[in-house]
Amino acid sequence: MSHSFLTRQGYQKLQEELDYLRTVKRQEVAARLHEAMEGGELIEDAEYEAAKNEQAFVEGRIQELDMLLANAHVIEDEKVKSDTVQIGSTVTVQEDENEPEVYTIVGPAEAHPREGRISNESPLGRALMDRRAGDRVRVDAPAGAFSVVILKVE
Repeated sequence: MSHSFLTRQGYQKLQEELDYLRTVKRQEVAARLHEAMEGGELIEDAEYEAAKNEQAFVEGRIQELDMLLANAHVIEDEKVKSDTVQIGSTVTVQEDENEPEVYTIVGPAEAHPREGRISNESPLGRALMDRRAGDRVRVDAPAGAFSVVILKVE
């Protein structure tokens, strides 16, 4: 498996989720399964099926987080201080006459566009990588190509 790039904050958030799933959520699901089994006919019990499905989801997410964190490459803040866009950089861009927008470039595991955290593998993130303030960048997005000017890289 290839490395997943995470900021220190993203790594800690995923580690906290993993700890929660292992220590709290597993026990909650086990209790639900136990209660459903006590309820009688297991084959027809919707609560039992729902608990089994939740258990499968929780265990799958635990495995996913284990692999992700084991292969994580944590981007240290001091390494990000560069005049070119890197993972961990905060970038201010402007498209035409629109308002400037601020994004932090992160790995796919911690991307959350509505919070201004875009993946380095997204069309915009990929186009911004290794570019500098003042550069005009063409972005080839699924909805069509557009260009932005990089106003600031932090």
